[in-house]
Amino acid sequence: MTADLSTPLAAAVRSALDAREGGAEIDVTAADLVLDRPRNREHGDWASNVAMRLAKRVGTNPRELATDIAERLAQDPGIARAEVAGPGFINITLDVASAGELARTIVEAGDAYGRGDALQGRRINLEFVSANPTGPLHMGGVRWAAVGDSLARVLEAAGADVTREYYFNDHGAQIDRFARSLLAAYLGEPTPEDGYGGAYIGEIAAQVAANTSEDLAALDRDAQQEVFRHDGVELMFGEIKAKLHEFGVDFDVFFHEDTVHTSGAVSRAIERLRDEGHVFEADGATWLRTTTFGDDKDRVIVRSDGEPTYMSGDIGYYLDKRERGFEENLIMLGADHHGYIGRMMAMVAAFGDEPNVNLQLLIGQMVNLVRDGEPVRMSKRAGNIVTLDDLVEAVGVDAGRYALVRSSVNTTLDIDLDLLASRTNDNPVYSVQYAHARTRAVDRNAATAGVDRSTFDPSLLDHETEAALLGALREYPRVVAQAAELREPHRVARFLEELAGLYNRWYDARRVIPRADEEVADVHRTRLQLNDAAGQVLRNGLGLLGVHAPERM
Repeated sequence: MTADLSTPLAAAVRSALDAREGGAEIDVTAADLVLDRPRNREHGDWASNVAMRLAKRVGTNPRELATDIAERLAQDPGIARAEVAGPGFINITLDVASAGELARTIVEAGDAYGRGDALQGRRINLEFVSANPTGPLHMGGVRWAAVGDSLARVLEAAGADVTREYYFNDHGAQIDRFARSLLAAYLGEPTPEDGYGGAYIGEIAAQVAANTSEDLAALDRDAQQEVFRHDGVELMFGEIKAKLHEFGVDFDVFFHEDTVHTSGAVSRAIERLRDEGHVFEADGATWLRTTTFGDDKDRVIVRSDGEPTYMSGDIGYYLDKRERGFEENLIMLGADHHGYIGRMMAMVAAFGDEPNVNLQLLIGQMVNLVRDGEPVRMSKRAGNIVTLDDLVEAVGVDAGRYALVRSSVNTTLDIDLDLLASRTNDNPVYSVQYAHARTRAVDRNAATAGVDRSTFDPSLLDHETEAALLGALREYPRVVAQAAELREPHRVARFLEELAGLYNRWYDARRVIPRADEEVADVHRTRLQLNDAAGQVLRNGLGLLGVHAPERM
């Protein structure tokens, strides 16, 4: 619809400029013709600041130019009014038929409505979850699973080529603690002081012992621990992948941490940075001079004993992604990783890349589950953490995913399990899913009543609830594009909640099914297609969040 409106707007602007001395020499670009939705519906369907952008170039007053453009624009048969406001804004109101045509546009576009090409040609590597395989997924990782998968869908809807990647950390001190904990459980010993507790440790240990081909009793303790390290990590990671799949989250790439070392990516990265003059030796160690690029201190990348640091893995992994052709690399990190931002962006700059473009870090805050007004503290299985299983068991996949996505990741999230389990409009996922189910019920009832789609007369969609509903439906592509640009999928969820409310108000005010004493008329056939359009947009939006759009509830 913005494309349709841009054409008459461009013609009116061109005409107004050509009528002024020197105006014919002024180029008008797409950036000059941007259309926005007014916050107040009384100000029209669309607004443009084109006169304010061009007035200085043509040497005239913005309001005077806006008045000239508005007068020419109002002559278009699809526009009811074009009015000037403030210092030179042009508020545009479409005529009823023009506005109503959107319903047919949406129905014809189907699943494609809302999808665009703003990110066409951009390859994006999106790394999220990446939890260590030392236990079930806790709520921080679960939030990233829901948000990351939804963000990938939103980016794809904007035209991007997205690779979902999981960084599989199967190396380091945490894995050592996990292996020691499994071995202790197998031997009937107390959990090591720095080990992992919870019933799952005993379960994994028992599975390793039952499945291994090794004669554990014949091995010394170190060899036993290695068996539990290798097999235990595989079992735990297999469970994580299976639980994520059940949650509707799958990955294209599982990248093993060891790969950055065995592939030579770390060595190549260090040498490249050395050639750039950013690597130096001091105190027997190898350092990356990140202070050149704003970090608070330089970083050791190889210790004096020759062991690489975690930072060396970061530079190797980043180089590996760039060598795989990813211009944009998004990494979603937990709330405890704020300190990583400075060093990681300094690393990007040291490679000659652009911080916050070639590498983008999204930091998420914590999630708290609440039941009966009290925090849910412990998992039945994990012991000291609340897990993905706990959430799904309490409210199901759809409600769990929706609740995790609908708020900005910059805020700590409290999820009320009692509310999410309720079947009321106070429950946001229920209200959106119910609105969709209602559109499908209207469709079924219309078929029974003989209301078909043989006629569509958009001029009949003249009620204020129809104008409001069409206005929201028109917004959907912009919401998706903005969610992709800002990396904020929660914008889609909040839009759907508003749309569900507007649809319900229209449903209460206007009938698709004629009353018993009425004949089926064109107005019923037309409203049925508006109902179809609302259902399509609700379905498309829920799909971007990985949430089902039910036929019945």
